[in-house]
Amino acid sequence: MQKWYHIFPKNTGISLYVWLIFCVLPFYFIFRSFSKFDLFIGVLMILLFFMAYRLSFISNNWLVYIWVSLAMAISIFMTLFFGYIYFALFLSFFIGNISSKNGFITLYIVHLVSTIATITIGFFTNFDLFLAQFPFIIICLIGVILLPFNIYNRNNREKLEVLLDDANEKISKLLIMEERQRIARDLHDTLGQKLSLIGLKSDLAKKLIEVNPDHAKTEINDIHQTARTALKEVREMVSDMRSIRLTDEIIWTKKMLEAAQIEVVIKGDPTQVNTSLLIENVLSLSLKEAVTNVVKHSNATICNIMIKQTPTEMLIQVKDNGNGISQKNGEIAGHGLQGMKERLEFMNGSLDIDSLNGTTLNIRIPNVIQQPK
Repeated sequence: MQKWYHIFPKNTGISLYVWLIFCVLPFYFIFRSFSKFDLFIGVLMILLFFMAYRLSFISNNWLVYIWVSLAMAISIFMTLFFGYIYFALFLSFFIGNISSKNGFITLYIVHLVSTIATITIGFFTNFDLFLAQFPFIIICLIGVILLPFNIYNRNNREKLEVLLDDANEKISKLLIMEERQRIARDLHDTLGQKLSLIGLKSDLAKKLIEVNPDHAKTEINDIHQTARTALKEVREMVSDMRSIRLTDEIIWTKKMLEAAQIEVVIKGDPTQVNTSLLIENVLSLSLKEAVTNVVKHSNATICNIMIKQTPTEMLIQVKDNGNGISQKNGEIAGHGLQGMKERLEFMNGSLDIDSLNGTTLNIRIPNVIQQPK
């Protein structure tokens, strides 16, 4: 539902200016009248209609149907006596916002039947006026038939999208919890036993240091070796969690593009890349961001990915035939691409963008990383 202060319908596919014209038109029809009494009655009916229309949005339960019924009665009156049928479009929009299926169907049928009956009677009572507006009457009648279903289906789709977003958020939280539990298990399995062993051997060495110094030295050496082994295992575990291999990223990239129905062409073999794990990790993250932008924003149908290693640098080129990326004053638009550029600059790399005939991203990192002065 709209807010209480909204009179003009939103997101109907019709411009706000069209709805503004619909609001102004009744005054034109009324001011054509010769009688001051007709003028007074017409202005009064217009004000009452918009009051009922606005109250129908902020009311609940049975009051909604009372205000809608009043608005329908005013719409029928304005159609028969002044030839103004366009209030029916306002009512069609509101009926489409009814969340109850039974209420929606009931109001839709009543509104459709009453509109058709009113138009039919109008042609018999004021043929010339209705004939002059015949094309607009047909358009209005089509809106009365189709607009409520369009709004009703759109609202239901938006509700389902909200539920889907909530479900995805819950799944993400569950995945985070599962990952935390996995990390906790790995830490326990990696460190728990070895720290317990270090504690036992420390107590034993403390007792033996005066009684049997040689045996105590042996225990201390075992403690030292156990600590080094535990440290190595922790480093390997953290490295596995933080690093992203380029080979794995290419696989997920291909799946993502295929899921988005974008044809993907990959040139180069990521398994033949010979570089440090740090550079490979940065390249993988940059490739992930580039492909995400292609899927979300480019509207492309083809994406070409080239992986090339030269004696001086690593190059990944991502090229699509989509909309192109906007740049303001030479600056890259978007936080994702800006973050990619900063990440590459930290590695003395660069990000070049060409938005001619689609978008081409050239991701470069030199093989030798220079230390900052």
